[in-house]
Amino acid sequence: MNVAILGATGAVGRTMLQVLAEREFPVERLTLLASERSAGTKLQWQGREYTVEVPRPGVFEGVDIAIFSAGGARSLEWAPRAAEEGAIVVDNSSAWRMDPEVPLVVPEVNAAAADDRPKGIIANPNCSTIQVVVALNPIHQAAGVRRVVLTTFQSVSGAGEKGIEALRREISGGGEGPTPFTRPIAANAVPQIGPFDENGWSEEERKMINEPRKIMGLPELVVAPTCVRVPVEVSHSVEMMVETERELSREEAVEVLSSAPGLVVAPAAEDFPTPRDAAGRDEVFVGRIRTDPHLPRVLHLWVVSDNLRKGAATNAIQIAETLAGSRIG
Repeated sequence: MNVAILGATGAVGRTMLQVLAEREFPVERLTLLASERSAGTKLQWQGREYTVEVPRPGVFEGVDIAIFSAGGARSLEWAPRAAEEGAIVVDNSSAWRMDPEVPLVVPEVNAAAADDRPKGIIANPNCSTIQVVVALNPIHQAAGVRRVVLTTFQSVSGAGEKGIEALRREISGGGEGPTPFTRPIAANAVPQIGPFDENGWSEEERKMINEPRKIMGLPELVVAPTCVRVPVEVSHSVEMMVETERELSREEAVEVLSSAPGLVVAPAAEDFPTPRDAAGRDEVFVGRIRTDPHLPRVLHLWVVSDNLRKGAATNAIQIAETLAGSRIG
């Protein structure tokens, strides 16, 4: 297949190239695109050197799948043009996620949704949303989900290369510099990711409310999130309290989760996963599985995943695989 990547020089774009190679995606022709600032950059892939170009009219002609990770403004500008030129766009930004004519896809949960794409665009969900629904959907299928209360602990790479650079600079004592965070991040926890709305919910929290509803086909699902940025370079962690329609024992929950695609389950309490365990991996890790001591229909879970891989690049490549009739997982 002919593949284009817009945003190829960013943290997620480079990870996409790595995942394409690792998963042996059938690439016949590769086009690498980025902003004017990165134009002319040389990137190596599969033993060949590629020169990064800027997007322009006609560049997507003959492209089968165009994978975007260049921010919302670029996606709004170029995704419709790429679709008009014949490419199926898999977009990693938030620009198209809530568009009713654009499917929001996590292949382990709703792969079939990718078949209905009136605009020729498929949206890749928010990084934390992805790991949440991969863990949540099997529980819903087994016992029905009524309510989810969650707290995310999100790594600085979720803010891109600038986030990683800001953390490293603070740790090294490098003084002030550009930062995507509203507070110092080293040795800190910042309960703000994105601007707050008039009710005090952050932009990231609104994504966590709306996106699982769309992916799982549950428009009335109650989700109450608190999203926190923490001084970890890679991998997001989420503590989830899940209220189900029927009571699900801890043993049943472990069995249900262990048989679901894309999950690695730690049944023993002391074997809980950490961000370091998930870094560089494509699976979603689940541990600390507990039934609430007071509420019999409530489960507590600890969910960890590499936000650059499953939370962004790998999920996008898995979507491409579904389009190519290849594997899921």
